[in-house]
Amino acid sequence: MSPVFSHGDLRLYLLSLLDEGPRHGYDIIQALSERTGGTYTPSAGTIYPRLAKLEAEGLVTKIIDGRKTVYEITPAGHAEVSARAGEIDGIQADLADSVRLIADEVRTSMRAAMKSLRADLASATRSDHRPSEPTASEDERGRSRAQVSRADAVINEFRGRVRGDLRAFVARGGTLDAAVVDALESALADAAQGITHALES
Repeated sequence: MSPVFSHGDLRLYLLSLLDEGPRHGYDIIQALSERTGGTYTPSAGTIYPRLAKLEAEGLVTKIIDGRKTVYEITPAGHAEVSARAGEIDGIQADLADSVRLIADEVRTSMRAAMKSLRADLASATRSDHRPSEPTASEDERGRSRAQVSRADAVINEFRGRVRGDLRAFVARGGTLDAAVVDALESALADAAQGITHALES
């Protein structure tokens, strides 16, 4: 499954959540789950170390309120959020894209699972529940499904890595030339065409 946050984005997004108002750790986890439509619910082991790092950087303070620890943004944290508002907008857009991608992956997996289940039920009915060895064509379909899943993982990893590299480059002040994106688009079109020809041959 493709990642929801690129490298470094979760830290800034946590800061932007705290810029909306003080929150305790569980509230932050719930907010992330709600804003990703339930596709991403981070563990406490993911959130609390990042909050501790934000505190160490002087961007967040914490207050013990009974059994809860409430985190609040500092003026320095608010200044970073203001200075990086454009990046936060980009994270929001990427987050929406990632959620849609994950939802598509889940739907695809569910459809494949249901199709496989229907085929298994039909096979069991035809064989009158007698155990039988899989046919060569069934073995081949199984191997093909495994390769489709592998291809999905490769494509998602490539997408995440390139997107992260491009966003990090621009965030560092780099100028992204249109020719770079044109070259990327051309290379991907060539790759897609090559795959289509390979499948049709």
